[in-house]
Amino acid sequence: MQRRISWLVVAATSTIVIAFVVPLCLLVRTLAEDRAMAAADQEARNVAILVSGLGDDPQLADLVADIDSRGIPTTGVLTSDGRQLGGGDDLADDPEVLRAREGEAFTVVDDEGGRVLLPVILDTGTQVVRSSVTEADLHRGVAGAWAGIIGVCALLLAAAAWVAWRSGRRISEPLREVAATAHRLSDGDLAARAEVGGTDETQELARALNGLAERTVELLAVERAAVADLSHRLRTPVTALRLDAEAVSDAEVAQRLQAHIAVLQRTIDAIVREARRPVRTDLAARCDAVATVRARMEFWRPLAEDQARAMTVSLPDGDLPVPLADEDLRDLVDVLLDNVFAHTPEGSAMRIDLRAEGDGVVLTVADAGPGLADGPVERVGSTGLGLDIAARTAGGAGGGLTVGASAEGGAQVEVRLPLVAG
Repeated sequence: MQRRISWLVVAATSTIVIAFVVPLCLLVRTLAEDRAMAAADQEARNVAILVSGLGDDPQLADLVADIDSRGIPTTGVLTSDGRQLGGGDDLADDPEVLRAREGEAFTVVDDEGGRVLLPVILDTGTQVVRSSVTEADLHRGVAGAWAGIIGVCALLLAAAAWVAWRSGRRISEPLREVAATAHRLSDGDLAARAEVGGTDETQELARALNGLAERTVELLAVERAAVADLSHRLRTPVTALRLDAEAVSDAEVAQRLQAHIAVLQRTIDAIVREARRPVRTDLAARCDAVATVRARMEFWRPLAEDQARAMTVSLPDGDLPVPLADEDLRDLVDVLLDNVFAHTPEGSAMRIDLRAEGDGVVLTVADAGPGLADGPVERVGSTGLGLDIAARTAGGAGGGLTVGASAEGGAQVEVRLPLVAG
């Protein structure tokens, strides 16, 4: 926009300047010609007065020569007896002089310059006075005047372009700030607000964007509150179900029911924990995947040792920044490890591998348990609510989750997350 405004102003100013400059340059040229011809006409009349007063006086030749020696214009006299007084070309053979000798006074302006011819009628005959200027003398000073005019016009155009650039910047900068705020909101920074400034239209746009951001935060808070309320309502029947399961006389059936209820309880707890989390002011947070995974491994290691599970952890050196908040990545890792502890027998080995791959990060959690009954799957949807939550977390960051068979013979979950540049 700023560039377009500048070009528009420069184009409009150029049109106006050219509309004035061309006539002004022609006027300067005409004024220069008129000035030169007026000087020639004045000198021709002065000499004509001398000629009419002195007639054939011998002093006339000296006076005309003295006047002609002054330079511009060149003045000469053709006497009635054919003698030429003063400078200039041969007057006797000049058709214009012969025409003036017939009694006609006139002025000529052509490519060779300008000439003023005055006949002086005496008793002894007609004498002709010719005063002439060259083409260079006729347009003397025109080039300099044109250069000055064009220079002023160039300055005007430069000033107009500068003013247009500044004015366009005052319009475009607030729009860019509003656009930057919109990009921050789209990236998840719900605390971003546009500064209300600029033109009336830009201010209205900024206020509308800020209102939209406020409304988005309100809707997210209402949605989380509704989910949290639903999760709390589910806890009561789950607790009743747990009590009923404890009352089952068949020990094997009771144990199986208790295991299913434990999985359901953990899933509900995860939903409640997620729902209770306040809307973050910066949803586009980032964390170091290496540090977060290392911390969670240390948290789960005592339980693995207690259950005699071999835990193999492979983490790279350096940082692997991913577009997830630290608490989100912790929850994702906890879901994957909780599934291993919940669905594999004690003593089953587990492997956790974190590596950079291309422009992303791959987290692999594999176990040596019984594996998946239905074989490898490419999309989570029937593998458990916990993995569904993990898949949504990874998908929200621009990654994904796949479930398959591990080299150890059990299940393997791979989570792919994009790397954050810088």
